[in-house]
Amino acid sequence: MGKIGTIVDVRTREEFVGGHIQNSINIPLQEITNHIEEIKTMEGPIFFCCASGVRSGHAADYFSALGITCENGGGWLSLNSKL
Repeated sequence: MGKIGTIVDVRTREEFVGGHIQNSINIPLQEITNHIEEIKTMEGPIFFCCASGVRSGHAADYFSALGITCENGGGWLSLNSKL
């Protein structure tokens, strides 16, 4: 998979507490637009993940449109197995 910069898990806090990738950052999708400046300063590339890849896809599309280097990492369990 190459160098991992930052993993942002966009699931709810409750989902995140139930299990997540070590060292990932939890910013629920419904709050993500409040964290634009914070995300811009994160070490790239940024990989967004969630349960299945749908919510992380929305986050990746949004931040890509802002010119931020990021990818949809898909479901967190799948992404974790690739690390």
